[in-house]
Amino acid sequence: MTIYKSEAGARLLRERYLEAVKSWPVPHDEVLVPTPEGETFVLVSGPPGAPPLVLLHGSGSNSAEWAHRIPSLVERFRVYAVDIIGEPGMSAETRPPLGSDRYARWLDAVLDHFDVSRAAFLTSSFGGWLALDYATRRPERVAALALRCPIGLGPMKKGFVVKAVFLALLGEKGRRKSVADVVGEPVSSPIVEQQLLVSANYRYRTGPFPVFDDAALGQLTMPVYAVAGAEDAMVDSATTKRRLEAAGAVVDLVPGTGHYIPGSDDLAFLKEAATNGDFTA
Repeated sequence: MTIYKSEAGARLLRERYLEAVKSWPVPHDEVLVPTPEGETFVLVSGPPGAPPLVLLHGSGSNSAEWAHRIPSLVERFRVYAVDIIGEPGMSAETRPPLGSDRYARWLDAVLDHFDVSRAAFLTSSFGGWLALDYATRRPERVAALALRCPIGLGPMKKGFVVKAVFLALLGEKGRRKSVADVVGEPVSSPIVEQQLLVSANYRYRTGPFPVFDDAALGQLTMPVYAVAGAEDAMVDSATTKRRLEAAGAVVDLVPGTGHYIPGSDDLAFLKEAATNGDFTA
């Protein structure tokens, strides 16, 4: 089954994305990488030879999510903004089982294509799950993890699903309120507008995301920093904080904030990790 609800919807989302790519704020290369899961679209920015940094966006998104962060990131890093497979970007629509090692082998292929043996990762939400999965399977290839509202560390909150169903019955106003509550943004926010457009045309992944057990988290030998919203309606941030800290990570909970985290506090962590760690490409 296609990940889009219609061909027209797929075309609309791709056109919007390509418009965003044209406005990418720094010089870049657009690369289609062959992988075992199909072609993967990567936006490459920053000076060759700089420490490699891989960006993994959230569910229902694509690399345009990072555009506002790119100018500051390329000052220190060679940045690889990867469109995750099975998401509304320009990569293949493939969705391997989340419990398999196929996502790790997919990321192997992406890194190998660019001759990157070890990189730092900056991630958002589902991208954080993928990075954690990769780091637990390939710790030798992950120099540092910066996670923004990661999932897979505690149970997803059930209440937001019930509330979303109820609000959906109220039509456009209810759907807008539901999205705003999840991301923790005003109903008039451009972020809410974008998510409404995506949800109208894209089929989100269904089913629970696997939760990493303590043995898996014990594989996180690299520096880890996470930031999460204390008022996240979707993710149990308190459990995220407790479990990651038990694994040696530094975790900040931002009061009064939902699943969308403004700011760039993770940049200082990444710069320090690049100074102290081995990022040899």
